[in-house]
Amino acid sequence: MSATRYVYLGPEGTFTEAALHTLPEAATRELVPMVSVPAALDAVRCGEAAAALVPIENSVEGGVTTTIDELAQGEPLMIYREVRLPITFALLVRPGTALEDIKTVTGHPVAQSQVRGWLRRHLPYAVWESASSNADGARLVQEGRYDAAFAGAFAAARYGLEPLVTEIQDAENAETRFVLAGRSGRPAAPTGRDKTSVAVWLGGDRPGALLDLLQEFAVRGVSLMLIQSRPTGEGIGNYCFVMDAEGHVTERRVGEALMGLKRIAPKVRFLGSYPRAGDHGDPAGVPRRGTTEGDFTVVADWLTRIQDGRY
Repeated sequence: MSATRYVYLGPEGTFTEAALHTLPEAATRELVPMVSVPAALDAVRCGEAAAALVPIENSVEGGVTTTIDELAQGEPLMIYREVRLPITFALLVRPGTALEDIKTVTGHPVAQSQVRGWLRRHLPYAVWESASSNADGARLVQEGRYDAAFAGAFAAARYGLEPLVTEIQDAENAETRFVLAGRSGRPAAPTGRDKTSVAVWLGGDRPGALLDLLQEFAVRGVSLMLIQSRPTGEGIGNYCFVMDAEGHVTERRVGEALMGLKRIAPKVRFLGSYPRAGDHGDPAGVPRRGTTEGDFTVVADWLTRIQDGRY
């Protein structure tokens, strides 16, 4: 395995590359762009790279289903880090292009959802064509196939373009969350501000099946930060759920919640415990009585004394 190589969703000039450069260790790694999320994750699976940074959630469009499906159902990998990157777009053009010259625009489909309002106001007659990534859209403009591309302003110099308009976004404070995935191993050390991700298969299409899963977290005071259903490919009504829970697997309340899931669900895949990115407050607020780490320690000791005849 190449311990010094990190791969990411390319090509060069993507927001994923920009997110990767926010990691301190990126300065000492070989950074290699890949053509797709599956290609990036497969490079880790086959030992060509130590880790892959890929997008997993967008504040406007929601979950990135390709990444979620690959982590939930592909050969197992684990999440070790996450990065949250604010997203604003620039309209990149070849030098000398004016706004009135633009008849065709391109970018990733997710970008379109974030600039649709701006397009309607400023380029109502421009034709949109999707590209495999925002950076690839910039490359296509460089080649003359389109008049303009929506991408990060940092991609302009790389493709010989100019940012005609910057700071374009329909939704204020838009951001994308990325995860750094590696081969399965020991989870990242707890920091006190962590999250745990799992994929859980529903035990049949029956009333209350999802509620049974959620209660394993609720009764232990574990806050769910994300829950998304994905089809398993085994027929209508067959789903798995990818969940992000507050806390670390080494915490008793989180560990017991995972054990509860394992008891009642046909399949549970642990996707990692890792530090939460950003400073967005405590999602759970003040823990209710009986759900702190200390509470779980006290009752575990109490049960041990009973079992030992020391009660």
